[in-house]
Amino acid sequence: MKDIMKVYISRNVPQEGLNYLTEHGLTYTVNMENKKLTQEEVIIECQSADLLLNVGGVPLDQHFFDNCAHLKGIALASVGYDHVDMDAASKAGIPVSNTPDVLSGATADVAFLLMLAVSRKAFYRANEIREGKWNDFEFTKDLGIELNGKTLGIYGLGRIGLELARKAQAAYGMKVIYHNRHPNETAKRVLNAEYVNFDELLTRSDVLSVHANLSPETQYRFNKETFARMKNSAILINTGRGKIVHEQDLYTALVNGDIWGAGLDVTDPEPMKADSPLLTLPSVCVLPHIGSATIETRTNMIKMAANNLIAASKSNHMPQIVNVEVYKA
Repeated sequence: MKDIMKVYISRNVPQEGLNYLTEHGLTYTVNMENKKLTQEEVIIECQSADLLLNVGGVPLDQHFFDNCAHLKGIALASVGYDHVDMDAASKAGIPVSNTPDVLSGATADVAFLLMLAVSRKAFYRANEIREGKWNDFEFTKDLGIELNGKTLGIYGLGRIGLELARKAQAAYGMKVIYHNRHPNETAKRVLNAEYVNFDELLTRSDVLSVHANLSPETQYRFNKETFARMKNSAILINTGRGKIVHEQDLYTALVNGDIWGAGLDVTDPEPMKADSPLLTLPSVCVLPHIGSATIETRTNMIKMAANNLIAASKSNHMPQIVNVEVYKA
């Protein structure tokens, strides 16, 4: 009789995903404490597993793959995979998948939420109520800025950026410019978006939204030099990766008036420290990395990840494979 493959799941996930695994003949063990595990704890748990569903970004480096080379596949419950040493995974012959596309709409919603909240200093003004500081009407206190007809710049216009651009154009008639390695023909055709160089993106954007992946090229791309090139009325939004923005430089730029405001759903580090000076500024809104945090999206992410593990359990190609070279080998 063929052995039943076992999945280890590093955090609690929606039941629909677990049911999907069971329906396809897999068993599973879940970290029901829902605490963030160390890499060593995941290594220990994986010794009795055939497959791993990595939820929450536990780092998987050379040390991990040296100790877990027996795994038949790893599914990430995320789009990003910068926490995984893909070269080490491929050398170990372990396919790794992610969950692209399924969270594009939800993440674009959060970018839109931050854009609007920053433009009206919404988080800061809401906190004034909690602190008992909502006093008499003041005609000129902490005024926001309007988005109608402004220019939205997107750094890394993929599916998420395209969704944000659609919403911004429909709601506020915003002109869309963007910078990628290569032009996005869909953006040009659907939204008449303009492809610009990086310097033009900085100097022309009223709102600049970051959607790029983290890489050596993009790490701390937004720093004191880039903030100095932006409009002093500009808003920076980041739903990409925290390390793309140098937060100390961002704070200094905001205090000095180099840019007007910032909305972050990703920070460096995560979680953000409660005493971060960014949290004291009126035109800053920070969220705890909730881009994909809807019932529908998180459920679909886990079902996609489960489908990748089911494929790996049958020695089939993972549909959302990241290190495709593992199959060529």
